Amino acid sequence: MSSIFTSSIGKKLLMSLAGLFLVTFLLVHMGLNLLVIIFDDPMVYNKAAHIMSSNFLIKIFEIVLFGGLLLHVIYALILQVQNWIARPKRYNKANYANTSFFSKFMIHTAAIILVFLVIHFVDFYFKAKFGHAAEIHVDGVMYHDLASEIVDKFKMMPFVVFYIAAFIFLGFHLIHGFQSAFKTLGLDHKKYTPVIQVLAIIYTVVVVAGYSIIPVIVYFQ
Repeated sequence: MSSIFTSSIGKKLLMSLAGLFLVTFLLVHMGLNLLVIIFDDPMVYNKAAHIMSSNFLIKIFEIVLFGGLLLHVIYALILQVQNWIARPKRYNKANYANTSFFSKFMIHTAAIILVFLVIHFVDFYFKAKFGHAAEIHVDGVMYHDLASEIVDKFKMMPFVVFYIAAFIFLGFHLIHGFQSAFKTLGLDHKKYTPVIQVLAIIYTVVVVAGYSIIPVIVYFQ
């Protein structure tokens, strides 16, 4: 059992499972964020976010989410360092003949995404969690007015550009990571691989477009 956490294959397996978990979360989170532009009333988003933050099962999911994120990041770093150690002398000219365009820069896109996540958590999650977010009272219930904070952020062009750029980099990361995860789980077959590749493209386009359209619409409203 301990080999799952120490062997190279075990690390890749755990990283892949954590990655697929985060892939699912991205769709759920995108659905929540889209409420900001679907409804004119910001309280629709605020009430949905309140339910997400106060529900006991969601709180458990939140812990699992952070665990999955940390697991994915930690094992990705370990595997990358092990790859560097295995090749102490870098080639004068890297041989990428058998490497896809998207897989060449996985560690680079991961670093950019991690920076974005830290900023994102500070801007929204930690503000709400530690009582620094704006509050609004409706029918005797206190809500964090995160919808207004999102709108305020997306009225600033530099933040809009940074946000969209981050999701474009996430798209580069996802399109390879999605396929790689299924390959690690054993679904590497001439019958299944083309289907997974198409699903990876569709998923990536939906996620990047879905998240990117929010700041664009808010900014130009």
